[in-house]
Amino acid sequence: MTTRKLTIAYESADAPSASSAGLDTDDRLDALYRAAEARHGKTRRIVSALLRWIVYAGAVATSLVLAFIVGYILVNGAPYLTPSLFEWEYNSTNVSLMPALVNTLVMAGLSLLMAVPAGVGSAIYLVEYAKRGSRFVQIVRTTTETLQGIPTIIYGLFGLLFFVTALQWGLSLLAGACTLAIMVLPVVMRTTEEALLAVPDAYREGGFGLGAGRLRTVFRCVLPSAVPGILGGVILALGRCVGEVAALVFTAGSIAAIPNFAEGAAALFDSTRTLAVHMYVLSSEGLHVNETYATAVVLLVMVVLLNLMATFAAKKMNKGGNDD
Repeated sequence: MTTRKLTIAYESADAPSASSAGLDTDDRLDALYRAAEARHGKTRRIVSALLRWIVYAGAVATSLVLAFIVGYILVNGAPYLTPSLFEWEYNSTNVSLMPALVNTLVMAGLSLLMAVPAGVGSAIYLVEYAKRGSRFVQIVRTTTETLQGIPTIIYGLFGLLFFVTALQWGLSLLAGACTLAIMVLPVVMRTTEEALLAVPDAYREGGFGLGAGRLRTVFRCVLPSAVPGILGGVILALGRCVGEVAALVFTAGSIAAIPNFAEGAAALFDSTRTLAVHMYVLSSEGLHVNETYATAVVLLVMVVLLNLMATFAAKKMNKGGNDD
């Protein structure tokens, strides 16, 4: 305590001297310490208030930007939500978005069906089975973080060269879904890994203490607690799948038609367009700008509904895990 007092006291430049105050050494140190504490406390309060207002300003700015974007889309698009936009077949007169809407759901579902099991399984291995801090884990994490920063156009070119050309799948639903799966795999993997790392080790020790094996401990004790974080990564991946354009133009094409699923697996090799690609095509043509805004409204509503459904599922699963 005396050392701290001396350190803070000698930092104080406005404290009274001992000769002028008529104090002995201990009283002088106490006076210097109190003066320095008062000065530093005032500085901390000012800095804390400044940072708090910066956070408030950032939150308000973010909310205003979101409100402006949503409001702008609704004002410009909602009046043009006509029944013709929801006809089952697309033509140059109605520019229906229904085929693109169905293709978006199918494309996102196929992509997540491939990416989520692989991403979650990889994260479980890295956190629960691989040696923590090993060189292999560091290499995988570095590679995953690098993949997250690659522009989507690069994924599209890769999908074009590999799936479309090398594997001869052509511009197809399957080629687009595989490209999206590779693109969102790092997001699912990293968010799942962080969610698993956030689970206290006491959960694992409790499972082992009850005689459960590692696999049972992971699935009964660790994963239920990590479900909200995992679902958060899935929601991010879903949003990226739904809003992607560049990668799908090169791999899935832009045919405004629903694949004929009555043909079975052959439908996976039909060219399709999603809502985001549909918006891009309409806006680039410049002939149906109002319908483009209307499509944006539908896309916005769909993303919100999917996020709410995923959040509700996460809460239900988390509640079920807590009950167990």
